[in-house]
Amino acid sequence: MMVDLFVDRVLVKNNRDQDELDTEHEIDTRLQNRILMLFFASATCDGCRQFAPKLADFFTRLTDEFYVDRSAQLVLLYISLDQSEEHQYNFLKQLPKKCLFLAYEDPYRRKLENMFNIKQLPTVLVLRPDCSVLIPNAVDEITRLGPDCYRNWQEAAELIDRNFMITEDFQGSSMCSFTHPVRKLKYKVEDEKKRNKKRGGDHREVDGNEQVSPW
Repeated sequence: MMVDLFVDRVLVKNNRDQDELDTEHEIDTRLQNRILMLFFASATCDGCRQFAPKLADFFTRLTDEFYVDRSAQLVLLYISLDQSEEHQYNFLKQLPKKCLFLAYEDPYRRKLENMFNIKQLPTVLVLRPDCSVLIPNAVDEITRLGPDCYRNWQEAAELIDRNFMITEDFQGSSMCSFTHPVRKLKYKVEDEKKRNKKRGGDHREVDGNEQVSPW
């Protein structure tokens, strides 16, 4: 379960009051049956600063009622690798108010970095609700496809929700496009490779770097 990844942790909302989710029930309610994006970045990274507005737009277009009739089953959590709390604070201004983050003083930020063997910034690690890795780094996919790639994730994670549609798609379009079988095959093949690799020693790759799975 997703809540197990954050047991005994405090998640902070990126709103003005920086409200905290500090109980297992609160965290479970916020994360269960959702796809989680862990955004590893730093304010001193040029690529991170350039990508942040694209990620903010991506997340907003999928969760804001201005764009969608029903919010996507998606959570964005910023994992700061900043050099100071001030850097983290300034970087969070570029991210949506609905996103979550770990406090700067929380050492779990670095533990997650090591746990998932993060080797480059920015990285958007996409996790299924069962905490398995769906996409090791979705930065390129988000940049190229925008909100459309959420449908790929939704189908691959088996979060099929036929009520979800971007507002502009209401005009007679179907949830499943002609590329649906191709997308399903792509993620099915990737998952099969991961399962085979686990049978051979429980290893996986993140951005070309072999790592023992934390799960």
